[in-house]
Amino acid sequence: MTRHLDLGCGTNPQNPYNKDSLYGIDIRDDAQEILANRGIVMRKANLIFEPIPFEDNCFSSVSAIDFLEHVPRQICLGNTNEAIYPFIKLMNEIWRVLEPGGRLLAVTPAYPSPLTFADPTHVNYISVGTHEYFCGESPVGSIYGFHGKFKVLIAKRSVPTNFRKMPPNPWETFVRDMGRRISGKGIHHMIWELEAVK
Repeated sequence: MTRHLDLGCGTNPQNPYNKDSLYGIDIRDDAQEILANRGIVMRKANLIFEPIPFEDNCFSSVSAIDFLEHVPRQICLGNTNEAIYPFIKLMNEIWRVLEPGGRLLAVTPAYPSPLTFADPTHVNYISVGTHEYFCGESPVGSIYGFHGKFKVLIAKRSVPTNFRKMPPNPWETFVRDMGRRISGKGIHHMIWELEAVK
């Protein structure tokens, strides 16, 4: 049985890989009961401070759709001014819960789009190249405490609706992206599909 985890799921978790079982994580108090009635396992957690509350290697896929931009890159704790890196820690946790070869789909408003900054709860500004801190033989993020490794499958700007079902339809993706460019509406999101290397 394959399992998918949707981060920041709210009351409408996504399952873009169409896995057998759907799980979610959110900080909302009302989401657990609502999702339980639909047969979806949801756990409450604040992923800025807490680990993903599931065991190692238990998910075939994880999605973070309009979520990573809400996870701070750095915060200082209390009177000690100890710096922690919640975004790095979360990427460690995603890698930990993915099985070998598991996929992460992240869809995030990206710099320089105004959407990146418009929402006052956006604190993590993703841009072209951010994924490289978590990918390759020796990820650069290791200097900040990242200890996993991902392989890049997709890292590009695109329209988020292209990635509601994976894999995306190449023709539909091209048409939607081109339509946004021609109309002047622009491409506002960065799409990552990363494969866990273990």
